[in-house]
Amino acid sequence: MLAKAARELSSSKLKPLFALSLSSFKSSTWTETNTSNRSKSPFLLLLPRYSSTNVPPLTRDGNYSDATSATVSVCPGCGVHMQNSNPKHPGFFIRPSIEKQNSGSVLRNLVPISQEPEFTNSIKHGLLVEPNSSEISPKEDETGRPLVCARCHSLRHYGRVKDPTVENLLPDFDFDHTVGRRLGSASGARTVVLMVVDASDFDGSFPKRVAKLVSRTIDENNTAWKEGRSGNVPRVVVVVTKIDLLPSSLSPTRFEQWVRQRAREGGLSKITKLHFVSPVKNWGIKDMVEDVAAMAGKRGQVWAVGSQNAGKSTLINAVRKVFGGKVWHLTEAPVPGTTLGIVRVEGVLPFEAKLFDTPGLLNPHQITTRLTREEHKLVQISKELKPRTYRIKEGYTVHIGGLMRLDIDESSVDSMYVTVWASSSVPLHMGKKENAYKTLEEHFGSRLQPPIGEKRVEEMGKWVRKEFRVSGSSWDASSVDIAVSGLGWFAIGLKGNAVLGVWTHEGIDVFLRDSLVPQRARTFEDSGFTVSKIVAKADRDFNINHKEKRRLNKKSTSSDSVSDIENCQEVSL
Repeated sequence: MLAKAARELSSSKLKPLFALSLSSFKSSTWTETNTSNRSKSPFLLLLPRYSSTNVPPLTRDGNYSDATSATVSVCPGCGVHMQNSNPKHPGFFIRPSIEKQNSGSVLRNLVPISQEPEFTNSIKHGLLVEPNSSEISPKEDETGRPLVCARCHSLRHYGRVKDPTVENLLPDFDFDHTVGRRLGSASGARTVVLMVVDASDFDGSFPKRVAKLVSRTIDENNTAWKEGRSGNVPRVVVVVTKIDLLPSSLSPTRFEQWVRQRAREGGLSKITKLHFVSPVKNWGIKDMVEDVAAMAGKRGQVWAVGSQNAGKSTLINAVRKVFGGKVWHLTEAPVPGTTLGIVRVEGVLPFEAKLFDTPGLLNPHQITTRLTREEHKLVQISKELKPRTYRIKEGYTVHIGGLMRLDIDESSVDSMYVTVWASSSVPLHMGKKENAYKTLEEHFGSRLQPPIGEKRVEEMGKWVRKEFRVSGSSWDASSVDIAVSGLGWFAIGLKGNAVLGVWTHEGIDVFLRDSLVPQRARTFEDSGFTVSKIVAKADRDFNINHKEKRRLNKKSTSSDSVSDIENCQEVSL
């Protein structure tokens, strides 16, 4: 039947036939026993590398080594080892059905029989289609797109993880063991560290541990090299991403000086190159890759490192779009910890140079680590920051949602300017400091979100106070910032001195630094709550509940009155 169908098809619509002789078939990994146990279909399909009896280890090492990449199937979206035996374990993927894979390959691999000089053994014994290399392992689906794990599929199509507890089975990513020892090696391939930092949360996303490790390695290997010993000195490229989220009024020169200062204070002694990029706008991508490729040389290794959700995978995907390399689309989502294992990225750097995307480093002192996914969406900055400025005096306080509070405890001047730089989805409130606890009890979880709901207010933990003494020389520009890791910052403008109290949850990092954006808003916010969807919804819910309570009270009062009248009538009788 297949031979007859092949003769009826025009030669222009048919692809070359992968004829497979019986001798070559016997020498392959498939045996006669295997074929007898399979379906009677004349088409053979190799199964993915993992079966139910061969489960990959629970690890975050990904495929960074040549030996691992040749023997282990790794999800091209997040770097976790793939398996199709246990949906409750990381890396689970759904294997495409044989019917779907065969439907597109049957006619694709046929040629007219008349073009063959004679009938081969493969035709006599039924048509055998030789699997392509991409069909041997779980790398592509029936459409030619990369086959990813179920977690990546859910994040890409639905923006959420069905079962977040599965990720808890993976061990913590040991950066020092997996990447640190390679960076610290005195010999081997040239090393380039691509340090990715979020412009809108610089201090919260700056990887201090990596910075100190790399700086120490640079000093040690540089000394060894000068003494004539082997010394592989890492090159450090700091990539400040998401710069499209910063105000367009910010001076590039001022920003560069500010970044270099904050990086030095964070433990990075030397920056080989500094790049400001925006993967969304494609700003600075080309220049960055050209510099990195030149530093890596023909056989160098480039390691993209950064905190969770700093934007490493988004950056590499943007590189793929600009250069058109054969790079699988890395999974990106507005949730922390999207990348689970090391992903070896092909097709970006020339020659034999390698680029690796690493799992985001967990910073437990970022406030986002305590938020639910819905709360995280509120604090995530997704568009250009806009200032919200208060003219405030001693004895007043400003809330950023239910996550941060600034008290003006003492001031040498009558008033000062406080500018809030945070997600516009998070409501603000200004009021008297003496009413701060009342505000917490009545409005946290409702009008002041995150957290969302009264239960989450208790779960977030204890509030603690930190004191800062600040000074400034101008009312026209902000002098200092007080930033909370993962949320945003207060910019303080004053001509004098002040004592400020900052409240947030215990264990969250709070930074005092030179002002990033000195400008403030042209109009000032009023006291009370800012206009926002959250506050409006909370007001509607309050009014509905209040009306319902009044209705129930009225009904109860009416029934009591009727009961009293009936009792009076009984007494008169």
